[in-house]
Amino acid sequence: MSSKNGASSVVMFKSDRTFRVWRYGVGHSQLLLRAVPDSVDTACLDLRFEGVSAMQLVQHYKSIELRSASMVEAEEILGFSGISPSGREIHLPVVLRSRSGSGFVLCRSVTAERGGEDPVGSDFECEQRSVIWSSRPQS
Repeated sequence: MSSKNGASSVVMFKSDRTFRVWRYGVGHSQLLLRAVPDSVDTACLDLRFEGVSAMQLVQHYKSIELRSASMVEAEEILGFSGISPSGREIHLPVVLRSRSGSGFVLCRSVTAERGGEDPVGSDFECEQRSVIWSSRPQS
């Protein structure tokens, strides 16, 4: 990803917490990045990506920032995934940046959820979770 092309991208979500790649479910194309409770935060914070078509990740993200992909970055991501440029209408190319690495996820939606105190949690779904932010492609 070309960092010089980030000027036209917008910060969608950011957190000072450290997120780890927690789970990927092939059957439902869901990716979960989780920040577990620590001495400061008593609840999990999850980033749930649904309808994942492509991704390039590092194992963990310290002080994560999710950005909308610039036009050039979106073209690179769609090219990487093998999806035609018209696929941008139904896909959301999200760039992940942090102090510990960067990456991207091409998905149908992304949601930030505050969860319970159990760092293992049950699965992608949990009744104790509350949505604090979400995004879908804009048609």
